[in-house]
Amino acid sequence: MLVHQRTIKNPVSLHGVGLHTGVTTTMTFKPAPENYGVRFRRVDIGGSPEIPADVDHVVDVARGTTLAVGEARVHTTEHVLAAVFGLQVDNLIIELDNIEPPIADGSAKPFVDMLLKAGFVDQDEPKDYLVIDQTIHYQNEEKGVDIVALPTDDFRVSVVIDYNNPALGSQHTGLFNLEKEFVPEFSSARTFCFLHEVEQLREAGLIKGGNLDNAIVIVDREVSEQDMKRLAHKLGIDHSVILGNTGTLNNKKLHYRNEPARHKLLDLIGDLALIGAPLKAQILAARPGHASNVEFARKVRKLYQQKKLVRKYQHEKKQGVVFDTNAIMRILPHRYPFLLVDKIIDFELDKRVVGVKSVTMNEFFFQGHFPGAPVMPGVLIIEAIAQAGGVLLLNGLENPGDKLVYFMAINNVKFRKPVVPGDQLILDVEMISRRSKVIQVKGKASVDGAVVAEGEFMAMIIDRAKGPDA
Repeated sequence: MLVHQRTIKNPVSLHGVGLHTGVTTTMTFKPAPENYGVRFRRVDIGGSPEIPADVDHVVDVARGTTLAVGEARVHTTEHVLAAVFGLQVDNLIIELDNIEPPIADGSAKPFVDMLLKAGFVDQDEPKDYLVIDQTIHYQNEEKGVDIVALPTDDFRVSVVIDYNNPALGSQHTGLFNLEKEFVPEFSSARTFCFLHEVEQLREAGLIKGGNLDNAIVIVDREVSEQDMKRLAHKLGIDHSVILGNTGTLNNKKLHYRNEPARHKLLDLIGDLALIGAPLKAQILAARPGHASNVEFARKVRKLYQQKKLVRKYQHEKKQGVVFDTNAIMRILPHRYPFLLVDKIIDFELDKRVVGVKSVTMNEFFFQGHFPGAPVMPGVLIIEAIAQAGGVLLLNGLENPGDKLVYFMAINNVKFRKPVVPGDQLILDVEMISRRSKVIQVKGKASVDGAVVAEGEFMAMIIDRAKGPDA
């Protein structure tokens, strides 16, 4: 797999009709600088707004993946992004003068050909691979979907589809070498649908640009000649249409025996591009679709953002430690004698954090609380829980070092056991909600597995320079 980031050498353009909206669009690939990522740019809208190609900007997954920023949208992005991901392009501007990329022949091959024609430029910055080091599992029992990411040192994808339909049956496929297999074996796999879906999709306002040249229609029911003519008229097809005897409308020849499964793998790769980073992982997917692909991509992107944040603050890798004291002081404004968290041993972005405070006789407060019978003040245990909760501010959107957190409310606080020198507090804090500048968490402090204090907290996040009255 490539070591350095890459973009393209020269701009290239393609003109055509969008599959679902039916609009005519000119799409142009342009080079982009290092660490720019992949962005769609709507040049037909004032200010030419850019839409980052990541899962945070997905707004619709009805028969395709739609991205948006404000009113600027781009429909059916998956085939374009599959080409970009498959050719390992990291930085790219995709200009559009309308709302949907051309569907071309229904595969990613026309976009692959464009990028190959443009040529590639290796950039100085290294690729920011997301190395999967733990199993990530997404399941939708209702739809029978299972997608799993497993650790490996390269990128592999396997897909199984089963529509419980004799016209298609079960199919499977796998990509095991991105550089050698993507272009010749998968990029030309075309989109498909069942005959019974065609009329429903058209009535739902979709496939306005669909025809028998850019999609495979799988014959899954008997249709009279009169119904076929009516369907052809509704689709705007002015030539004869036959059911055929090969299982596809008009006896359309498949590029591969398992072309539908290969196209589902192609769609999955396009949606995985929305993680925003190249992957080193083995992906196993059963019955994937855009909705499930995107939900899986959300889980993986959260891991990517978490790993990126950890690298930002924790400069030295330590076994069993997410953030050491030095990293915590980069995150929190507290200093001696009021920094009450020694290390963070578990961290789930926007969800949960576990910190540790080792209580020794050297703590300043034992001088007066209480002479001869040292007990850690309950209010400081609560402060330690709250400080651990401050790490949950890390979300990649703002610099926590520039922020201060002020309590708005502390509720349901209970003190269950005294804490004395020699105890080690385990501070376990979970996110309840986060809305704009207000955060709600609940936490507990334990010693040897026994809860010594717990409570719920509401706090306001402000800029450090403004102060609490800003």
